[in-house]
Amino acid sequence: MSITIRTPTDGDFFAWLGLYEGYAAFYNVQLTDERALLLWSWLSDVNHEENVLVAADDGELVGLVHFREFSRPLEADRSMAIDDLYVAEDKRHTGIAQQLIDAVVQQARGKGLGVVQWITAADNEEAQNLYDKVAERTNWLTYEIDLKK
Repeated sequence: MSITIRTPTDGDFFAWLGLYEGYAAFYNVQLTDERALLLWSWLSDVNHEENVLVAADDGELVGLVHFREFSRPLEADRSMAIDDLYVAEDKRHTGIAQQLIDAVVQQARGKGLGVVQWITAADNEEAQNLYDKVAERTNWLTYEIDLKK
């Protein structure tokens, strides 16, 4: 297994889509074609805040991470948020997720950002096993108001 972390190309769309469909299915979210195409357009636009890196194993995409910068007013700095992190089921427990996180951390460090942070589902214990090894669990809870209801 030879993993390369890189920015995807236009030719990676369908492989990326297969991974993102797996991510959506994991969280029981219906990923429509419209949503997928909109996200891909964001990821393909160098002026959009959302970014992506993919993990390739001998050319085959096996993981993805979506991330973006954000402001932290109390710290008076900018930081990085990981929005989505997914590794194909048959490639889990091989270090790919950590490589993707490390690549985001490297980009954040290169920009002089304050922190890299992300959230995960409370019942996603498998992911939390890795996250507890590579990051500090905070005491913050997440709240949201669904404006589409």
